[in-house]
Amino acid sequence: MLQQNKFPLINSMQQMNNLKLVPFTNQKMVHLWMLNQWVFSIKLKADGSIERYKARLVAQGYKQEYGIDYIETFAPVAKMTTVRLLIALSAMHQWPISQMDVKNAFLHGNLEETVYMKPPPVIVDAEYVQSSHDYSLFMHNSSQGVTLLLIYVDDMLITGSNKEGIAKLKELLCRSFQMKDLGPLTYFLGLEVHSSSRGYAVNQRKYVLDLIQFANLSDDKCVDTPMEVNVKLRQKDGEKLSNPSFYHQLVGRLLYLTMTRPDIAYVVQVVSQFVVDPRRLHLTAVLRIIRYLHGTISRGLFFSSHPCMQLQAYADADWAGCPDTRRSTTSWCVFLGDSLISWKCKKQKTVSKSTAEVEYRAMSSACSELTWLRGFLQTLTFPTPPSPLYADNMSAIRIASNHVFHERTKHIEVDCHFIRNMYLAGAITLPYIASEHQIADIFTEAMTTARHKFLVSKLTLVSQPQFEGECRK
Repeated sequence: MLQQNKFPLINSMQQMNNLKLVPFTNQKMVHLWMLNQWVFSIKLKADGSIERYKARLVAQGYKQEYGIDYIETFAPVAKMTTVRLLIALSAMHQWPISQMDVKNAFLHGNLEETVYMKPPPVIVDAEYVQSSHDYSLFMHNSSQGVTLLLIYVDDMLITGSNKEGIAKLKELLCRSFQMKDLGPLTYFLGLEVHSSSRGYAVNQRKYVLDLIQFANLSDDKCVDTPMEVNVKLRQKDGEKLSNPSFYHQLVGRLLYLTMTRPDIAYVVQVVSQFVVDPRRLHLTAVLRIIRYLHGTISRGLFFSSHPCMQLQAYADADWAGCPDTRRSTTSWCVFLGDSLISWKCKKQKTVSKSTAEVEYRAMSSACSELTWLRGFLQTLTFPTPPSPLYADNMSAIRIASNHVFHERTKHIEVDCHFIRNMYLAGAITLPYIASEHQIADIFTEAMTTARHKFLVSKLTLVSQPQFEGECRK
């Protein structure tokens, strides 16, 4: 079945002038000559059933030399924050959101270099503007409304308030490429999307099920939290793994899962630090995450239809939390109205001398994300009132809101003081929030069961049965 898919691809390559047979007579070809291989895959639907069989002919480009055979291989893809932002906007403004797929997308590119390979056994229109905030987003504004096109390689999301503009865009794409209209958005990059009048629920249920099966934990007992409280993993703790590739595969899959599961972001960030030299204790921590996922298989993000365009962020940090380096962890999350659209959990680059300093660095990082999102919304002509940035450290708030020189913070890098400029410009406000209500706390440390459940509820995560049950009420 898979072998039969070779012939349609070869025909498409010939029709689109991607393939030309030439005699092997030029000595220059000896150096440039590349072998090839067929890569077969099966594309699945959200329910696990087979959608179609795929075959792709690839050149063995790993034998090429940089600077001789090629110069650059970079291509932009859409940011996941942009995907979440568009779904949130579509939910709030009742925009239709549909998906299209480019057939044989990789055959449409223009190859600048001449490539010799052994034979095998029009989006930017005059009316569309490429976003400076995400180069994979294209926009068209008119008196009838806005039309938005987001591209992730050969997968596209189309939404906006201009229904006529959306229809014209689809027609333009179909004239320019071989396209497949997949209808309303239901499955995108492994994300399952469920819609109702209340909004959208986005999860990776099938991905979680596949991960549980891959880890051979289908029969294991579930746990209530992704990490044990007060556990501090160190680089050299325990016995080395005999098969570190298994650890690498699990962590890689967990990283992809954090697109819709912010409740595991902190612990996945922790176990990711040990991929170079994983130990048994590290693997035990990874398997606990998967057992936690087993009990929350269909949990995911909820994008509310409540029309609130207020951007707000929560920033927090631990202090000297890494036992190996004594570096702290920056954490923040950003909401558009009631919808969580962006978050971060990352170890800081330097050791900080006080809790005020680590909190200030976290606030500065969150402010950068707020600035990017505010600019994004402004290009879409949405109002952007001052964005609250909630912090639970009064000393850090005073440093950010007061331009007076501080002797104890003179060593902090200049880029961190960017937050002060945004505050003085009126782009952000800096309200204090009590530590027990600080949502970003979930990205800084392991929690007790009660505390973890409380913060998960504040992230507005929902399970699929919960979403469907409330929709039937």
